[in-house]
Amino acid sequence: MTEEQRKLLERINGYAESALGEIDPQKVQVSVQLEKLKPVMEEIAAERGMSIEDVFILYMDLQSEASCATNEKLKDSLQDINDGFDGGSPLLFR
Repeated sequence: MTEEQRKLLERINGYAESALGEIDPQKVQVSVQLEKLKPVMEEIAAERGMSIEDVFILYMDLQSEASCATNEKLKDSLQDINDGFDGGSPLLFR
């Protein structure tokens, strides 16, 4: 992920924190969540000369990439912990 992409992701996620507030993403339909993110995505689309659909796709790609990276870091951290076990029950990661 480039620095520019990271800044874009941070911008949208920062907006999401304020716009979505305390809603539970597991309980609120994705369409409702996206509607609340629409203003920042429209702003980015206008700045970059892109369609809002392209901004959405870019955001989803970057969010997935960030999620995978975070997941790998957690997996590596747990592996380090597991390596320290001397015959005890290791922590499992799926």
